[in-house]
Amino acid sequence: MPPGITLAADAPQLSSANTGFMLICSALVMIMTPGLAFFYGGMVRVKSTLNMLMMSFISLGIVTILWVLYGFSLAFGESNGFIGWSKDYFGLSGIGLVQLWPGYSIPIYVFAVFQLMFAVITPALISGALADRVKFTAWALFTALWVTVVYFPVAHWVWASDGWLFKKGVIDFAGGTAVHINAGAAALGVILVIGKRVGFKKDPMRPHSLPLVMLGAGLLWFGWFGFNAGSWLGNDDGVGAVMFVNTQVATAAAMLAWLLYEKLRHGSFTTLGAASGAVAGLVAITPSGGCVSPLGAIAIGVIAGVLCAMAINLKYRFGFDDSLDVVGVHMVGGITGSLLVGLFATGGVQSTAKGLFYGGGLDQLGKQALGVGAVLGYSLVVSAVLALALDKTIGMRVPEDDEVSGIDQVEHAETAYDFSGAGGGTAPRRTVAVPGEMAANKKVDA
Repeated sequence: MPPGITLAADAPQLSSANTGFMLICSALVMIMTPGLAFFYGGMVRVKSTLNMLMMSFISLGIVTILWVLYGFSLAFGESNGFIGWSKDYFGLSGIGLVQLWPGYSIPIYVFAVFQLMFAVITPALISGALADRVKFTAWALFTALWVTVVYFPVAHWVWASDGWLFKKGVIDFAGGTAVHINAGAAALGVILVIGKRVGFKKDPMRPHSLPLVMLGAGLLWFGWFGFNAGSWLGNDDGVGAVMFVNTQVATAAAMLAWLLYEKLRHGSFTTLGAASGAVAGLVAITPSGGCVSPLGAIAIGVIAGVLCAMAINLKYRFGFDDSLDVVGVHMVGGITGSLLVGLFATGGVQSTAKGLFYGGGLDQLGKQALGVGAVLGYSLVVSAVLALALDKTIGMRVPEDDEVSGIDQVEHAETAYDFSGAGGGTAPRRTVAVPGEMAANKKVDA
């Protein structure tokens, strides 16, 4: 059969099994964003808990609307390799009810909603680096701008069939470059612009709720099976099953490796280390798990667990305030997993590409390095420019006094915990006279 010609009898047919499977995977990826909110929310101080939760939750609102309006079209429409556009995808208004995603047995609507959940969680990942100090309105605007000029184009490069990195042969099964390196590099770009928290390296900034951190990590681990296994867009040939297994294996290996490193370096096995190690393993196996064996997944998990545990100390060495280690875990973990494809790819799972250890030479490693460098450089520079533009116009940071007193009450008029009684929610407020001001127009916290 000549290439490029598909007979009607060979064309994919709608599969109710694959459609149902992908809808479940989409729901699993959606739950990762609230899971991330809990993970980050437990890692900050009490006075920043709600703000941290909201920085993830707002992404569910903003990115969903933008994805429907134009994001899906930019990411997966027809293009010259760098950005997409298809009028039928604008507003998701020109898509048939059972119109299939080309080459697959699931409707376009199902593919669109699955990819939407990736778009939602990626800017939420960035928020962990900015804890305690960013105006909520500025963050919301940054999210809208960032997904438009960074995430949507990069997703096209990596995953669209005519994306330039896809055509170069870069392997990214579920988002090592498009999600994790992208978010980690963006986080670095923004924090270099907005600066450090008040008291960085001086005041204790320990997590206020490690149980909340562990809950969030558990939800992320659970949802990640949909994130990874679902990225094969079906369940007919066993590749998704291999990815499911490798996700579990690499995460377990990374958690153990992080804890061992922590014990040898600091003398303790910590719950924060267990949670962070698990996330590092999840990040590293995301680009690579569809092309390696379970033994390769163990190796990737161990390497990522140790490297990410080491990388979180870079912020103290170089003086950038990555509040919750987004750079150390997501950027470094994404780079690690992406590059290790070039070493551990077996050539017998998702593609015939082989890594160095399986007789493939350095060819695939070079392709992976190209993808890593392109996404990292683009996201770092553009994210820093966006942050600088917002900082010079509306301002990115809250005033220093508000940061010290607590961003939750300033930005949200609420506190996460009510220690004075059984109630909760909005912080109690009363009107008092203030010298030099009209009492009727001035409110302060009780």
